[in-house]
Order: sequence, then C-alpha cells, then structure tokens
Amino acid sequence: MTEATRNANWWKGAVIYQIYPRSFQDTTGNGVGDLKGITQRLDHVAALGADAVWISPFVKSPMLDFGYDVSDYLAVDPLFGTLDDFRALLDRAHALGLRVIMDQVLSHTADQHPWFLESRESRDNPKADWYVWADARPDGNVPNNWLSVFGGSSWQWEPRRGQYFLHNFLRQMPDLNYHNPEVQQAVLDTCRFWLDMGVDGFRLDVCTFYAHDLELRDNPPNPNIPEGEAFRFNPYSQQQHVYDIARPETVAFLEKLRALCDGYGDRALLGELNESDAVRIHREYTAVKRLQLAYGYWLTGAHHISPRMLRDVARDLGHDDDSGWPCWAMDNHDFSRAITRLGAEDRPEEVTVILAALSCLRGAMCLYQGSELGLPQAEIPHDRIIDPYGKEFWPAYKGRDGARTPMPWQEGAPHSGFSEVDPWLPVVSEHAELAVSKQEALPGSTLNRMRQFLTWRQDKAVLREGGMEFIETTENVLSFRRMLGDCVITCAFNFGGQEEVVHLPEAEVGPAMEGHGFGGVRRGDDVRLPAYGAAFFERGS
Repeated sequence: MTEATRNANWWKGAVIYQIYPRSFQDTTGNGVGDLKGITQRLDHVAALGADAVWISPFVKSPMLDFGYDVSDYLAVDPLFGTLDDFRALLDRAHALGLRVIMDQVLSHTADQHPWFLESRESRDNPKADWYVWADARPDGNVPNNWLSVFGGSSWQWEPRRGQYFLHNFLRQMPDLNYHNPEVQQAVLDTCRFWLDMGVDGFRLDVCTFYAHDLELRDNPPNPNIPEGEAFRFNPYSQQQHVYDIARPETVAFLEKLRALCDGYGDRALLGELNESDAVRIHREYTAVKRLQLAYGYWLTGAHHISPRMLRDVARDLGHDDDSGWPCWAMDNHDFSRAITRLGAEDRPEEVTVILAALSCLRGAMCLYQGSELGLPQAEIPHDRIIDPYGKEFWPAYKGRDGARTPMPWQEGAPHSGFSEVDPWLPVVSEHAELAVSKQEALPGSTLNRMRQFLTWRQDKAVLREGGMEFIETTENVLSFRRMLGDCVITCAFNFGGQEEVVHLPEAEVGPAMEGHGFGGVRRGDDVRLPAYGAAFFERGS
C-alpha cells in the first residue's frame, strides 16, 4: 500500500470510490456486473488516485431492493460470484494500495432471512423478539403513525403472529430489534466475519434507523417541510422523525461496533445519515469512539452548490480539532447525478472544480462511479424502470435507475464494453460518448483532469489530515487554508463561469504549486482564476 494508506488514520482525507456492483463490469455474460468484474477494473480506480473503494451490497439477497435486502449476511449472492471471488478482489485491491469498504445493511433484513422466518412463526420462539413487533390498536389499525420511506405506513400485518412488524423501507424488509442484546451480538458477529477476511471498514447503510422508540410514540408533524421534487410526492417528510429513527440506543451500539473495529487496528466506519437534522446528528455520531466518518444529504440533493453553501455546511459540521470528520459526496446510487442536477451537462468543468474543492476540504470524499467521466443522469424509458421506489411514485419521481446504469468502458464496443449481452439497465448514448477509452485519449477530458488532480493531491498530507481556516474572497470563489505542522497550503477555487481575481500576496501564502492541472495566474499580489479554475500555494514544509 502507499504511505498514505498504511497508517491507522488513512481514512482522514481519503478519496473513497463507490462501486455499484451490478453496473461496474459483467464478466459472466448475464448482463449484471460481478465481483470478478470489479477486480478486473480496479486498476482504473487506482490510477484515478483513490484511496479506497466502497462496494455496495453483494451478499445474498432476493434483490427486491438490489442487495439492500439481505437474506444471508455471510454469503456472496451467486449473481455476483463466490467468497473466493471476494477474497481475490481484496488481494488485488490491497496490492494496488486500495482499501476495501464493505456496505453493511444492518438496520433490516429481507423477509426471506432465516432470522425473520423463525421470528414470524410465533410469539414465543427463540427469535420472537429479534424484529420489531407490535399489536394492533383496539380498532385493528396500525400501532402508530410512523411512515415508510418507500411510501405508506411502516407497519405490515403478519397473520402467523397476529401482529404488525415494522419496516422503514419496503414491506419485505423488516426492521431488526436493536433493543435485543442477542440481535446486537449477531450483527457484531457478522461484522467480525468480514473483518477477519480482511475488509478495511464498513459503510453503514441508514445507520440512524437502527433503534426505535420502545413506547412507539407517534411522530409529530413537521412544521418545516423541505422543498424540492423529492419531498412533494412522498408524505414521509411531513413528519418529524423523532421516535422512529436517530434514537440514543443507536449511538450505544455504534460504540460497540467501533470497539470491535478498533481491535483490528486500522479499520474505519462510514455512516449514512439520512436524517433532516443531519448536522446535529453528525456531531453526535462522529464523536470519539463512534464513527470515523459520516455523510448526510447536504450536497447529493442540491441543485446549486456555491462557495457560501460549502462554507456554511463546513462551519455547521465543525472543522476544529475536536470536530468529527465529514465525508463529502455529490452523487451516489440513491440520487440523480450532479452534472444533470446542477444543469451543467454542457460545462462538466463546473462539477470537476467542485469535486476538486471537496477533496481538499477537511474530511474524506466519496466519488461515485462515473463521476470521473462527467456522466449525466440517464433517461430511462418507463418500461425499463425497475427501481421499486420509482415504480411506486412514477411519474412524479422516476426513481434511482438513471444514476445506476452501467459504466461505459470501451468506445464503439457493444454496450460500451460493460457486457456482451443486453445489460440489466441500458447504456444510454450520452454515456457511450463519454467512455473511459475515449476520454483516456483526450488530454483535456474530464477523466484525465480528475486523474491528474487526485493523484497530485494524494501524497499531500496537509490536504488529507490538516486543520482548516476559510478565507473571505469573492462570491464565486471558495478559498481556505489547510495547516499541518509548519506546512500551510492555501487553496482557491472559482465556481463561476467568469474569471475571478483574488488577493493572495506571495509573502503570505508562498509560491504557487504546480502539477495539479488547474490554471491560476499570479499578477503581483493578485491571482487570476479562470472560469472553473483553481490555484494552490504552499508555505513551509
């Protein structure tokens, strides 16, 4: 591994490349990506300057939510390969200096999981209390007003027990009962299995959902319903989710999971905070001996990202020595791609400079597969939509399929080199035009600019682990210092489409740094930043 990834704090400032296995590379000819395909393409990730890969779920699942409904935590789904295939992936990643972060879906299972099959049979079997069960109200109605993220009540009737069970997502995804110590131990044993195999950490899916209010109190109405397309079609946002998620018992469990990981020396936990009060939750969840990293939806749903917005979020999260470490993310498998969301399909350099800025802020950064190519959101015909979320809310919401289409690898090849057969989701023509092989041949392509910048940044400890101070400049410029020991790097990023001039005297910031690929030119004490440009200066060493 590289020097940057050997130490126990490798996760500080890490660039974590998210791989959606179904859409990365098909090697079996079934139209679905697999573990051997990931192994085959890891050189692409290493060449990009990433430090780790986060691999979305690949364990056994009925695939109603494409792996986020687990039926066996300890087995690879045959669709993706075998345990030996995963061991080979680990070996190859580690040989390339890449850490491997495994997606763990611990808040719920599939209703086909053996634990649930036993739990639902009666009220007195050994696993009767492993899931969240509740009696009907006197009128037969659901136990309370809690809502599912995927629409409707979060309670489903089970005739075998004559009770309702809780599901925060699909009804086929029942919630585990974290108030039961046996459940917590079973989950920890699951994680230990993969840690023993050599994974370098876990991305914890919806980790604010682990525990629930034992009294099953109704959620109060939300007086501040957020705006935007994601909130108009789904009543979920009309409640304040104070009793069904983000309960204090979850933090206690995270401390146990952190203790387990700390026993392996250098493993890291990355939490997903899907909670409206994510800034407050971030402070709580990334406290000492809890999560090393966590991300919220500060940017993934944004239709405009400005320097002021990033400064405000960073200041709210905290960026002093006592603050937790955020993980910045603009895209992932659950949100539309940033190029389209920001209206930047004709100017991908706008997103490139924002990603560069995120990688230099205090914290780690997640880079979703295809972001390095500047892929726009794919338009999927209605008859090809398979995402259950999209099916439920079409046409108000088209679902997540448009962000999950296959990677375009080879220009001119069938299905852009992803598969030899028709893939599970189509490779749209706009993506085929941005294939890896085509961009590799173009010096100024989005891919080559991202490679140049991230590899330039990779060995600069101050940009990975240093403290941070913001510098007030013009409206379109994000500027800050990163400090580590005697070394100070000053960064300036122009988010606007016009040249900007910022006052950064060389006597204060030091000489300009070279090799990053962004064009900033000094004129006396001023620095001229071209549209979507950046400049970097170093003082000390």
